[in-house]
Amino acid sequence: MRKLIVAAFISLDGVMQAPGGPQEDTSGGFAYGGWIVPYAEEVFGQAMQALFSQPFELLLGRRTYDIFAGYWPNIKDNAEDFSIANLFNSVPKHVATHTPATLDWHNSHALGTDIAAAVRSLKQRDGANLLTQGSADLVQQLLAAGLVDELQLLTHPLLLGHGKRLFGHDAAAAAFTLLQSQVSPKGVIISRYVRAGQVQTGSFDVV
Repeated sequence: MRKLIVAAFISLDGVMQAPGGPQEDTSGGFAYGGWIVPYAEEVFGQAMQALFSQPFELLLGRRTYDIFAGYWPNIKDNAEDFSIANLFNSVPKHVATHTPATLDWHNSHALGTDIAAAVRSLKQRDGANLLTQGSADLVQQLLAAGLVDELQLLTHPLLLGHGKRLFGHDAAAAAFTLLQSQVSPKGVIISRYVRAGQVQTGSFDVV
């Protein structure tokens, strides 16, 4: 069974909205779009290259899909992002959407009305791991359904106060193991967690 990996840029207070640019997602009056840009450097770039170096299929919410579909197909072969564009343009894209007929980006597929059931079915098939990018609302649904196998987080040293968050109030309880971590020169914590079963509890009470 293949894994579902949630990869996310987040702030210290868990916001993941519009990391890449001012107009990426201004819903809810979000005014800090592009907040990861000042932290981008070589270690940051290496982390992203490592993320995309393994075979994957994209799992996307509709808003993120539309942002990506309007950007990646237009990257030219002399652009810095061309290698990632080639990957994103070619791999299967599984999309949570109410309007499947409008999925025009190459190799795009609607998940259907029951998102959790569709993702469970995808995980049971042979193939590359499923990888989310952005898609805050979808990720919260996946966490609530207990479908996430791995978290790859780039935690940035800032507070954004409000905005779409990685973790909602209904995430299913689960334990994770930290497999690796690194701190970039600009203070971004790059961490990889894998699911490790149920939450264990104990007590410090003196017997």
